[in-house]
Amino acid sequence: MAIARQPILDAKRHVFGYELFDRSLESNAFTAASDAALLFNLLSNADSEMRNTTKTIFINCTHQTLAAGHLELIEPDRVVLEIPPMPAAQSEPEDIEAFLQTMISVHKRGFRLAFDESVMAEAYANWLPLASFVKADVTLVSAVELKAIATALAEQPTIQLVAEKIETQEDFEAARLAGATLFQGYWFARPVLVKGQTIRPAQAAIIHLINLVRKQASTNEIEEVFKHDPTLSFNLLRFINSAGFGLSCEITSFRHAVMLLGLKKLFRWAALLMTTSGAAGASPAVGHAAVVRGRLMELLALELLSPEECDNAFVVGIFSLLDTMLGLPLAESLESISLPQSVTDALLRGTGVLAPFLQLTLACENADDRLFAEAATALQLTGDQVNMAHLQALVWAENITA
Repeated sequence: MAIARQPILDAKRHVFGYELFDRSLESNAFTAASDAALLFNLLSNADSEMRNTTKTIFINCTHQTLAAGHLELIEPDRVVLEIPPMPAAQSEPEDIEAFLQTMISVHKRGFRLAFDESVMAEAYANWLPLASFVKADVTLVSAVELKAIATALAEQPTIQLVAEKIETQEDFEAARLAGATLFQGYWFARPVLVKGQTIRPAQAAIIHLINLVRKQASTNEIEEVFKHDPTLSFNLLRFINSAGFGLSCEITSFRHAVMLLGLKKLFRWAALLMTTSGAAGASPAVGHAAVVRGRLMELLALELLSPEECDNAFVVGIFSLLDTMLGLPLAESLESISLPQSVTDALLRGTGVLAPFLQLTLACENADDRLFAEAATALQLTGDQVNMAHLQALVWAENITA
């Protein structure tokens, strides 16, 4: 079994949660599974990872799964169950009413429920009070219809309207104006390239720092960068004095901080910092997605590559969205940064030892089962290995970017 994920964002383009999609390996091909039981088992087994996340997880749930007792495996406060309408063969009023009792039982356990736009029909009037979310597919629902749904839900303030299949900025703006409060899709990660766009001062300082570290410059040279950029120096001292370092005394000297970190960790920190210094108007979720990619690539590479290439895998993931973060074409974004050859090969040419890890990481974000199967098979990784790394990366990224 393997999972794919798609982020759900709020109106400020921050990550609200993720919808997880279940994939199963059948006949040597990954295919989308219709039943959520395997995914429930995954979340149960990964409880130590997921209990630290505050993000909401949406899971597609069949009627059979809902009634089968799999929900006993997971804690309800982390999960939203997406429940489809009744199938055509069981859509009589008595069928809809009969299934209502099953949902009431699940709802009482503390699970939040999500329905698609069909729940607004009169036949499902008794289902609507159980909803925490109504999800409307904008490829099936017009802006006028979406606004009508939002208006109707205004009388139910506890229900949030999620617009699905948001693929462009225009889709987002139309859905937001219609009244949706949450948005699902990868529109936020699409680069908006601005003619004449230049790298801003904060970004330039980080790039300069990365280049000095890559050239193994002296501590004096690196310290000068921090002395001339208050924002950069503030971030460094805040990072090294954070609880994660567990230092017994506060570090106030740039030189001391640089020496404590070392060039390897300083390079990694600078790469991470790039995710928070994107172009004006870039979605905050872009940086979060980049961090997930970086950590996932690193985890996938741990047992297959050398420690140095694992670090490079992290950088590939982080910089795979650099065009979106900077508002520049990727090749142009990387021109000013000194990076290892394996990193640029993977990012610009899709070749080299790190390219398969990037392909698998990207496959984890979409519903392309064929691409996922090919990428996982090429690296001889099982679905369980990818799943655990993926969940760990999500939690790690949340803690880093919070």
